[in-house]
Amino acid sequence: MNGFPFDTIGFDLDGTLVDTAPDLGRAVNHALARIGRAPVSADVTRELIGGGTRAMLTRALERTGGMVGEEEFAGLYEELIGCYERHTSEGSEPYPGCLAALDALTARGCKLAVVTNKMEYLARKLLDELQMTDRFACILGGDTLGPGRAKPAPDMIEAALERSGGTRFAMVGDSSFDVRAAKAAGAPCVVLSVGYHDAPPETLGADALIDHYDELVGVLERL
Repeated sequence: MNGFPFDTIGFDLDGTLVDTAPDLGRAVNHALARIGRAPVSADVTRELIGGGTRAMLTRALERTGGMVGEEEFAGLYEELIGCYERHTSEGSEPYPGCLAALDALTARGCKLAVVTNKMEYLARKLLDELQMTDRFACILGGDTLGPGRAKPAPDMIEAALERSGGTRFAMVGDSSFDVRAAKAAGAPCVVLSVGYHDAPPETLGADALIDHYDELVGVLERL
């Protein structure tokens, strides 16, 4: 490890590794249009993301006129997923400096993991289409371990560490889900200030806050 303090680095996906708001926003607005709701803006979409696709749709409905019944919600959810499956990566791209930072961490001997509340098959589809999959030792989605084990529970971090064969873990994310999961697992967390936040990033309780991926390796070295 050449003295690097962590052997495994976990990354959230939406709003951390990849700016996915354009494609998620398209899918949300597709579902809203099915019930005559007005579309949400790109800025609002960024406020809706976090905690998984069902949570995102719930917030969108609450913001545009209120929640619907269970059966109607199930139908809208299928519409959203179908649209997202058709347009998973058309407007999505890694954040500036992300790929270089991942390569720099790999060069230091770190194993990389994706720890996202997005469903695993959608996470893999996105990463495959962006040709990023091979950079990661493991990819865990919100449904990988079963109900109740997604972030902010520590289970996914613990599983990522085990599957990567490491002992010293740090988390990189953008929301309270990431910070709380890391704290529950006894790991430090770095928050990316340009991601999708459910509270002002400086209030999330992260061990460090960065504005650009160029800062990540240095910050991890100092944690």
